Amino acid sequence: MKCNVGGIDRILRIAVGALLVALAITNVLGWWAWLGLIPLTTGLFRFCPAYPLLGITSCGTSAKGSCCK
Repeated sequence: MKCNVGGIDRILRIAVGALLVALAITNVLGWWAWLGLIPLTTGLFRFCPAYPLLGITSCGTSAKGSCCK
């Protein structure tokens, strides 16, 4: 499993995911806000399973697949 989520992408995923989960916990939004676990998890693990299927990486061209250092 190679890293395919870069810096800004990672920060945005973690922020949006954490916000959605917090809103789900406080019952501000409905059950669908628990879907925030998806971007939160992909941001924390720096791997998005959809990216290889689409041929995308946000790590940059020179560090392709090696941004997990």
